[in-house]
Amino acid sequence: MALRTALLLSAGFLLLLTQRALTETGPATPIRLSVENDLSNMTPETYSSSVVEGGVLLSAMRSLQETHQDFKFTVKEDPNFGLFLESVNGVAGNEHEQTYWELLSESSGEYRRLDVGIGCYVPEPNEHIILRFTSWGKH
Repeated sequence: MALRTALLLSAGFLLLLTQRALTETGPATPIRLSVENDLSNMTPETYSSSVVEGGVLLSAMRSLQETHQDFKFTVKEDPNFGLFLESVNGVAGNEHEQTYWELLSESSGEYRRLDVGIGCYVPEPNEHIILRFTSWGKH
């Protein structure tokens, strides 16, 4: 009986390891990510990253943060609305100053706002994502 239990536990563990390996090494979706600041003369920075097919933008950003010393970001979790991008490369949004990080996708010079945050957005292959620091009070 003990041998049977040990074999079943070993088989279950092997299945978990195999599933994890498949999800972590699945096809990669390459993306470009640019950081812009509308409120300063900062030169835009562009990075290349990738995410597992079907993975979210947050994963690509975490990968960038681990591999590029010049790319850092923080998030804040709201219990009702999920993750908010709080800061990028040391620049943080501020409610009093009416500043925030706008999430955009650019294709052929056309920009569109992402309809969900970095924790939910699934990038398309070769998509150009823009993190733009801006103000909602800007005219």
